[in-house]
Amino acid sequence: MTVSEAISESMQLESFQLSAIDIAGADLAQLHALSISVRWPHRSEDWQFMRDSGRGIAAVDDIGRIVGSAMWFPEEDRFATIGMVITSPRLQMHGAAQWLMQHALADLQGYRLGLNATRPAERLYRSLGFRDEATVYQHQGEVQDPPPPPELTAGEILRPVTPEDHAALTALDRQAFRAGRTVLMQRLFPLSTGVVLERNGTIVAFSLCRRFGRGHVVGPLVAADDRDAMIVMHPHLDAYQGRFLRIDTRQPKGTPFSDLVVTSGIALFDTVTTMTLGCSWTTGQQAGAPLTYGLVAQTLG
Repeated sequence: MTVSEAISESMQLESFQLSAIDIAGADLAQLHALSISVRWPHRSEDWQFMRDSGRGIAAVDDIGRIVGSAMWFPEEDRFATIGMVITSPRLQMHGAAQWLMQHALADLQGYRLGLNATRPAERLYRSLGFRDEATVYQHQGEVQDPPPPPELTAGEILRPVTPEDHAALTALDRQAFRAGRTVLMQRLFPLSTGVVLERNGTIVAFSLCRRFGRGHVVGPLVAADDRDAMIVMHPHLDAYQGRFLRIDTRQPKGTPFSDLVVTSGIALFDTVTTMTLGCSWTTGQQAGAPLTYGLVAQTLG
C-alpha cells in the first residue's frame, strides 16, 4: 500500500468518522494542540522539524479537528523509526492508534523498524510484532553545579564543532545508530551547538545541543565509553547552568554517565521502551564501537 492510497482511507469511530490526511498539509497549530492534550512538550517549531524530517498522517474528524497523528522516518540502510503516534484522550482505547500504525507499517514494508514506546502504547506495539529491546531514561531539569569533567590526557582536544567536521560526525553517528541518517544530520547542524573530542587527530566523540520543548536537549551524543561521553556532555552542562536541559539516554542509573547527569540536577523524569521489528537496533554491537549516549529525540532515536 502506498502513502497516497493510505491517506484516502477513513475509519468509523462511534458516532463520527475519521479521515487520514498527509501530515505535511495538516494545520500546525492543531498538531501542537494535539501534543499538548497528551502533555508532550513539543513546540510548533519541533513539530515543523519533525514534518521536515519524515512522513506521516493526521487523523481528522468530521468537522475538521485533528485528533490523531503518526509519523515515520525512513533512513538509509532500509531502517526507519516510528513516532509522534498520538491520539486525543477521547479516542484512546477505541482502536484509532492501531489504525494510524497500519498506515505507517503499510508505507514501511521492507524496512527494519525501531521506536520508543510510552507505557500506554507498549501493548499496542507488541500486538503488531514489536519486541522490547532496551530502556530509554528521560532526564530533565535545571542544571545545578555540575561536578568537574574528566581531565583530558595527552593527545586529546575538546573543541567546538565546525562545518569541516560534519562528514566525520555523520559517519560516527552512523556507526552508533546502526543506520545512516545523513539528511537528518544535515538538518541538525544549523540548529545546534556542539563539541567534538579529538584523540590524536581523530574525532572519537561528539555532542549536539539544540532548542527543544521546555528548554534545550542534548542529542545526538555519540561516544565509545562513559568517560568520553562525560567529556562531550560537560560543555552543555556548563553552558546551561540554571536553565532547563534534557537528555534521553539508554545509560541506566549507577553508570558514570548517568551519575554525572543526575548530580548536575537533571533528574530522571520518565522512561520509555525501545522496541524493534525485524532487527536488533541497540544490542550486539562490538566492544569499543561508538554508542548513542544521547538520542536526537525519542521519536528519531
